[in-house]
This record gives sequence, structure tokens and C-alpha cells, in this order.
Amino acid sequence: MAFSRATGKHRLPSRMTRTTRRTVGVAALATTGVVGTLAASPAFAAESAAEQTGPLKAVAMGDSVAQEIDAQAAAQRQAAEQAAAREKAEAAARKRAQEAAAKAEARAEKEREAKVRAAREAERKRLNAYTAPIAGSYVSTFYKAGGAVWSSGSHTGIDFHAASGTAVHAVGSGTVVEAGWGGSYGNQVVIKMTDGTYTQYGHLSSVNVSVGQTVTPGQQIALSGATGNVTGAHLHFEARTTAEYGSDMDPVAYLRAHGVNV
Repeated sequence: MAFSRATGKHRLPSRMTRTTRRTVGVAALATTGVVGTLAASPAFAAESAAEQTGPLKAVAMGDSVAQEIDAQAAAQRQAAEQAAAREKAEAAARKRAQEAAAKAEARAEKEREAKVRAAREAERKRLNAYTAPIAGSYVSTFYKAGGAVWSSGSHTGIDFHAASGTAVHAVGSGTVVEAGWGGSYGNQVVIKMTDGTYTQYGHLSSVNVSVGQTVTPGQQIALSGATGNVTGAHLHFEARTTAEYGSDMDPVAYLRAHGVNV
């Protein structure tokens, strides 16, 4: 018995038929403007916006993070530049302070050297200076005065007026070569001066130095008196070319040549 496929409303369309119809329907909708209407409808627009919100929001968030990172980087660069500027300023300040300290030390060293030189010069002048053997006195008997009082027939020195016990001073720097009894000179002191000449102090009541001792200008070496061949207390002073008697020279001219007013 043969069957034939029935036709009618109960028969399902074929797959090709359904596809064809869907295509045709869409075309019809496009032709009639339905698609445009749907696109313009609020519901469709909202759905489309919802579909686009995710990517746009991610892009916006990415821009915000990038801006924050850029701001942080700029702040870090600014902080680093400020730190470098502070370090540079501090280094320059330290350098200036070191230079100022070095200059101050150099000035202080120069001042110290100048003071040392001045002190040495003052000491040199003091040691080269001469003074009178009796302060505030005067010459009572001059050099080469004649008379029977002196064995040589004339005075080999000068006499300074002085009461017994008056301080006697070295007229300049030198070394003591004789100190003690000197015959007719009584107690005496003979000093070799730094310039190679000799000075002699006689008729002393006491002697305060010893042989080999160095003396400076104005240093007290004895006290005046009336020992030896004298008629009264005074100081006998001689300038000599040697330590021995008979090598005398004019004591007034000698003292004046060394700046002593007598």
C-alpha cells in the first residue's frame, strides 16, 4: 500500500523554508523601516548603551590611573629636584664655610707670624739696646782727667755719682768674664759685650753675677760702693777693647755711640 506525504496546515515547514522565511522577514522589516524604528526606540538605545558602558568605563578608569601615575611621577621628580637643589646649596654652603675657615686660619697664622716677628724684633732691639749703668745719675769725673790719684797719671774711665748701695746695671747684653776682687778697683765686674767690646764696673759694695753668666741691658749686676782705691762711694765705669787694664777707650763716646744720653 502506498503512502503519499500529506499536505496541509499541520505539516511543519522544512529547515530551508524556515531560513528563507526569516531572511525574507528581516528584509521586509528593513524595507518597511521597522529596523530603523527599533534602533530609535528607548529600549533599543538603552540596550545598546548598556552594551557599550563596559569598554568605555574601562577606558575612563585607565585614563584616570594614568593621570594619577603621571602626577605621582611629576611629584617624585619635583621632590628629587628639590632634594638635589638642597644638597647642592648645602654643599655650596659647606664649601663657602670651609673656604672662610681656611682664610680665617690663614689670616690668624699670618697674625701669629707677625706677632712672633714683632716679638723677635723687639727682643733683638732690647738685646742690642744700651742703657746707663746708674739710672738718673751723672758723670762726676770724666775720662782722661789728670791727677796723682791715678797710677797711670790720668783717669781711664768715668765716675758716676752714686751713694753706696745704689743698683748698678749692665749697659748692654754680654757675658760676665770677671766677677770679684780687682785690686785698686775693689770689687769689680767685667762683661764681654755682644759687639766684642768690654765694659768694667768698679768699687762695688757687692756683686750679684758670676763668671760665665749672660746678662741683658739694664739687668742689675751689683751695688755701688767704695771698695779699692777711692776717696768716696761712686761707680767707676770703663769701656775697653779687651778685658785687660790699659785697653780703655772714651766711655762717654762709647755710650753715646750706642744711643745712651750721658
